Amino acid sequence: MDSQPSCVVVTGFGPFRQHLVNSSWEAVKELSKLGLGNETVVQLRTLELPVDYREAKRRVTGIWEDHQPQLVVHVGMDTAAKAIILEQSGKNQGYRDADIRGFWPEGGVCLPGSPDVLESGVCMKAVCKRVAVEGVDVIFSRDAGRYVCDYTYYLSLHHGKGCAALIHVPPLWRGLPASLLGRALKVVIQEMLEEVGKPKHKAQ
Repeated sequence: MDSQPSCVVVTGFGPFRQHLVNSSWEAVKELSKLGLGNETVVQLRTLELPVDYREAKRRVTGIWEDHQPQLVVHVGMDTAAKAIILEQSGKNQGYRDADIRGFWPEGGVCLPGSPDVLESGVCMKAVCKRVAVEGVDVIFSRDAGRYVCDYTYYLSLHHGKGCAALIHVPPLWRGLPASLLGRALKVVIQEMLEEVGKPKHKAQ
């Protein structure tokens, strides 16, 4: 038996537009200090991604090829959010907003010829029901926004056959520091790992 701990990769994003501090990466840095609390079973790796379609695509492909993770969790910032949002699905089309280099995918498509929607193997609604984080609500969504976060998520769902998640966090403010978001990520990802580990009812 291979006794190596399985790997969970958690990514955050760098600056974009007028947002010089991206709360997603600040939260992931806090998570990396905390760990997931089960390091003998699960090895946590963290990585910052640029808000750049082409570079994100290259790095996501590398994550799946190099680490063969049990789960990849992408964390992005939703500038309008007041809660932590667990995204159920990634979309293949509609990417018309330019990234930090002024680029967007040809035809607004992530992977030509692939399904319009890919669903996570994690039931986000179930995770939402079971987690409680003091100081911030946790909700779920089926529309991740058609920007680099959503694009990255779709790629990970494709490479990982559904073993991926996207969490949107609000911007930082005095009442919502990075330390609180880091603790929230720990609780949510622990619950996601429980969900991933559950036997599926449908035949494989």
